[in-house]
Amino acid sequence: MEMVEIVLLTVLVFFVIVSIHEWGHFYFAKRAGILVREFAIGFGPKLFSVQRGETRYTLRLIPAGGFVRMAGEDPETVEIQPGQTIAVRLVNDRVTRLYLDRLDERSNVIRGEVESVDLERSLKLALHVEGERERYDVHPAAIMIARGRETQIAPIDRQFGSKTVGQRALAIFAGPLMNFILAFALFMVYIQMAGVPMENPDRILVGSFVDDKESPAAKAGLKVGDEIRTINGQNIGVDVDKMLALIGSSGGKQMEWTVIRDGKPVNISITPVPDGENVGKVGIYPAYPSRAATFTETFAFGAKAMKNMTINIFEGFKMLILGQFELDDLGGPVKTAQVTSQIAAQGIEQLTSWTAVLSLYLGIFNLLPIPALDGSRLIFLGVEAVRGRPVDPNRESMVHFIGFAMLMLLMLAVTYNDILNLIQG
Repeated sequence: MEMVEIVLLTVLVFFVIVSIHEWGHFYFAKRAGILVREFAIGFGPKLFSVQRGETRYTLRLIPAGGFVRMAGEDPETVEIQPGQTIAVRLVNDRVTRLYLDRLDERSNVIRGEVESVDLERSLKLALHVEGERERYDVHPAAIMIARGRETQIAPIDRQFGSKTVGQRALAIFAGPLMNFILAFALFMVYIQMAGVPMENPDRILVGSFVDDKESPAAKAGLKVGDEIRTINGQNIGVDVDKMLALIGSSGGKQMEWTVIRDGKPVNISITPVPDGENVGKVGIYPAYPSRAATFTETFAFGAKAMKNMTINIFEGFKMLILGQFELDDLGGPVKTAQVTSQIAAQGIEQLTSWTAVLSLYLGIFNLLPIPALDGSRLIFLGVEAVRGRPVDPNRESMVHFIGFAMLMLLMLAVTYNDILNLIQG
């Protein structure tokens, strides 16, 4: 597989699993009537930004996740205070735009000093205009313009905090839920692509390579799908153990293979590379002939894969909590991208399975009770449901801010280690 194609597939994998997660938040927030200000992929400085309807869609520099910014989750950055001079534009006797600066440059507007303003509940604005007191209704989707930036107002019924606990919980849980659905779907797609082993196989095939370019088998000219007929004159049949024993005992020694390709025998010379224990390796994954999976088998495989990978992921978390790891065991975006590119080189089937694993991991990780993650936010909602009133928003915001800062520090540490390992080979 060409390098450019591998890079594009690697980027696509990250884009898909993050986008589907954030789309879950976005979709259910919109269904609840929440104003979604921004749908972002990545963190940090903006690389690309476009406004569509009420929402700004952005692509940011650091590919370590994404976010959906909902009105009311954070303090609004633009406020209007009594005594402030502003300019407003009316459409059908309702304020549709409020200008907070550069007032002399605004045309077709009314200028005045703010006497009172409520942009959340009553949507009323009172101005002193040329010595007269004027009262205006404000459009629920009015835009405030300040420092060259437009911000849509958020009436109380469009804010995150105004919705029921159930609606808010669903908007938060929907992100991981979409990752679980994607993982399950991709596991089923994988088994449809790879098939299931035949009940009574009559031959062994070259399933895939450990490394498409560096494995001895690939260098010697072996190809995926070749039927392994004989090794050093010995018939292999369906005996994988015999094949592995012959390869393992021939480290550094040339072997003569006969494979069947397109119905014709092909002779290939391969020299296994000895590993640290002097066991020969040729760098292939053997496989049996397969058949198409039935619908029942496809569904069962998806469920089994979800179960097994979930167990493996939690085993990894357990080792992390117990401190049974070294820094090199952890991987950030760089290492994950490196592994993804290696798997992409093995073919679309393996990449599909790996994408399912990453999506499942992202969903589970986000549900952990770590501040700034979805799991922590769900805990705060659970506390609110039990108490009958929300936790102080300032305290909750502080908890999430500290958690996010700690996650970023950890991300920087593992990314630095990933880059160092990459440079050192």
